[in-house]
Amino acid sequence: MQGAAWFQVALAFFVAAAIAAAATPPVIAFARRVGALDHPRSRRVHASPTPTSGGLAILIGFAVGLIAALWLGGRRGIVADVPLGQVAAVLVGGAAIALVGGVDDRFEMRAAPKLIAQILCAAWLLPFGVSISGLAGHALPAWLGWLLTIVWVVAIVNAINFIDGLDGLAAGVVGIASLALALVALARGQIVAAAMSAALAGSTAGFLPFNFNPARVFMGDLGSHFLGYIAAATAILGTFKIAASLALLAPVVAFAVPIFDILWAMIRRYRTGQSIARADRNHIHHRLLERGLSQRQAVLLIYAVSAACCALALAMSWRG
Repeated sequence: MQGAAWFQVALAFFVAAAIAAAATPPVIAFARRVGALDHPRSRRVHASPTPTSGGLAILIGFAVGLIAALWLGGRRGIVADVPLGQVAAVLVGGAAIALVGGVDDRFEMRAAPKLIAQILCAAWLLPFGVSISGLAGHALPAWLGWLLTIVWVVAIVNAINFIDGLDGLAAGVVGIASLALALVALARGQIVAAAMSAALAGSTAGFLPFNFNPARVFMGDLGSHFLGYIAAATAILGTFKIAASLALLAPVVAFAVPIFDILWAMIRRYRTGQSIARADRNHIHHRLLERGLSQRQAVLLIYAVSAACCALALAMSWRG
């Protein structure tokens, strides 16, 4: 059964990667046709209009890879350890928050309406039982679990959105973290969570050749919102169900770079009297560029830090 589970998870990765890679060129053509382009602005580091909404290819790759893996697993007698209704709820919620990101790409939503939409998409998971019900083996009151679920999902969505400032940065960071969390879940027999993380890693791997510097397409808020939502929900279905306290920190450590970036941005803006929702050029990647690194050098350095954090997350999970 263990070998079959590994095959199922590998299938989720490779199918998602292949579908995302195949879907990206048509998405680029569609974006150019309808004028969905990201034009250079003060906060941007690209020099020419670039197609956006590439996150649609990530969404398609993830959905197809995950469904193919779960279908084949069922055919091979692997019993899903998560109700498929919960998996469907995550997919629907992911599509909904991708739509929110797509609207933001097109119309630049104000911070308050966008935050309300993110909260509603996170709250969508609760009636289906996708919520944090306990920590370190201790049951939580339902209201507290729901609150932590919403805060976690919204925080990761915005953390990935904030770090999506250089070619290939968000896709690579999420891909590295998702691959690590797939190994954590698989080692503990959490097959569905492992397949979901692998499909997310695969979809970013298929998209990354088109998104790495010099990028031919951006994922847009559509993509960053989707990646953050699926990563956060998958952690709830998988790693957060582990009783050991050390293992519970695995997803937090795996996503340490974007989490640190968003926390530091909020503190920095609060201390200077700015709105915490106000965009600026003081994120980690902007600072690295100011220190003379090229886009590729900055991205590869952050990849390395993310990989080190993921190695720590794996060690903490196995030790826990």
